[in-house]
Formats: sequence, C-alpha cells, structure tokens
Amino acid sequence: MRLIRRLRVTQRAMERAMLGVSLRDIIRNVEILGRTRVTDIAQRVVKLKWQWAGHIVLECQPRTGKRSVGRPPTRWTDDIRRVAGSRWIQAAQNREIWNFIQKTYVQQWTSIG
Repeated sequence: MRLIRRLRVTQRAMERAMLGVSLRDIIRNVEILGRTRVTDIAQRVVKLKWQWAGHIVLECQPRTGKRSVGRPPTRWTDDIRRVAGSRWIQAAQNREIWNFIQKTYVQQWTSIG
C-alpha cells in the first residue's frame, strides 16, 4: 500500500509539471487527472500484475529449513489467492473467469490509499 501511495504521489507531481501547475494553486487531483486524462498508475500496475500472474506461477520455497524471525513477507500468490481463491491456478487457465476476477482485484487495490 505504501508503494501504491508513493507511485500516485509521483504521478500527480508529473501531471502537475506537465500542466505547469503548482501545489500552491490548490487544484484537486481529480481535476488534474481530468485535464491530463492519464490512467491511474495504481490501476495500471495492479492490472499488469494480475495479467502476469495468469501466465506464471510464483511460489518461493526457502533454501534452508530455518525461518526468519517475524511475519513472513507477502508473496504475489498470497495476494492473488485472497481474491481468486486457493484454486487460482486452475481459474487462470479459463480466460473468461480470470478476466472477470481481474476486475474485482483491480478495484480492490485501487480503492486503497
């Protein structure tokens, strides 16, 4: 979520630079987005991530039997499994189902932040 916020902040800064608008002008992000008609970076990133997951299976197994201290890092498969279910690999083989689930996934991640 922190990465998505940082990407959005950077995108808005670039859009303001394209329009020649300063932060002091107090123009809402929605208006800037309407003027530039640029796709939201978070939506684009999440959509590409979902499409990529449909092509490959990412499952990392540690090389040693020892676990590190603390919460394990979230993998892409954990994120996708939350939306598509535990049988997401089979769902990815059916393109109609996969594309339908993609809309839910993109909506979930772009509503954050």
